Amino acid sequence: MSYTSETAQRNHSTVTQLIYLGFSQNPVTRAILCVGFSIIYTISLMGNSIINLITMLDLALHTPMYFFLWNLSFLESCYISVTIPKMLVNFVSEERTISFTGCTIQMHFVLSLGTAECYLLAAMAYRAICSPLHYPTIMNPRARAKMAAVCWLCGILMPMSKVICIFSLPYCGPNKINHFFCDIPPVLKLACGDTSRSEVFIVPISLMISVIPFLMVLVSYACILYTILKTTLSEGRHKAFSTCSSHLTAVILFYGSTCAMYLQPKSSHVADMDRVVALFHTVVIPTLNPMIYSLRNQEVKAALKRLRGRKRFS
Repeated sequence: MSYTSETAQRNHSTVTQLIYLGFSQNPVTRAILCVGFSIIYTISLMGNSIINLITMLDLALHTPMYFFLWNLSFLESCYISVTIPKMLVNFVSEERTISFTGCTIQMHFVLSLGTAECYLLAAMAYRAICSPLHYPTIMNPRARAKMAAVCWLCGILMPMSKVICIFSLPYCGPNKINHFFCDIPPVLKLACGDTSRSEVFIVPISLMISVIPFLMVLVSYACILYTILKTTLSEGRHKAFSTCSSHLTAVILFYGSTCAMYLQPKSSHVADMDRVVALFHTVVIPTLNPMIYSLRNQEVKAALKRLRGRKRFS
């Protein structure tokens, strides 16, 4: 072994923990942010937990659509829990550190849950929109369980090669992450030596994870737009547009922020902008999704009334 490789290996082994720079070093600002994000986290968990609860307890919601919404709500609860609890600890702690292994695990969970959501949204859009008449028949319990399992399996396996590629690089300092969680761009900036090969390897995987499902969703909505335009009744058009507009809005927000995070060239990444986009992607969207998808739905409102009536009766 040459002196250079020995030095690189020794330096790599000395990086045992990383330090988050986060949003601010000002104690007052950090306290305000801590309170704000605590409220957001509570609202998100409550919204997603309500959807999970009523879809399990109300038999009227034991349908393919609400089966996938249950998966989505459970996923969002996990997704927001990967970043916010650690961020809240960092707001009240002076150290704001994470172990190298902990950073690896956090990145893998963020990428895995994000990937699973990409494919889950595509599955919901494709089956629900392209085959609306045959949807209940096609989406029998076994078929929808298989589809959900494939989405979760893709989420677990596909980002694994990216994480291995990133953390196989030598990290010999500095060890300060200009971010609030272990994301790909800020971690790659800490790597020693040339990272171009890793970046070239990451791009096609990111395209498979984000762009391909997004195109599937766009094709699905092109199909429903064509169907709506053929509908002569204005009432039918209005109902179809109102049903799909919220889903399409959430999808565009999610895939748009995903592409902004992982498909930009390295030279165009700006730390402050990356934090804003990542905050929107990992915190704001999981908080808004319960309202966008379910809590404004008439069927969900009726299920909540039935659940309250059942509790009063008990």
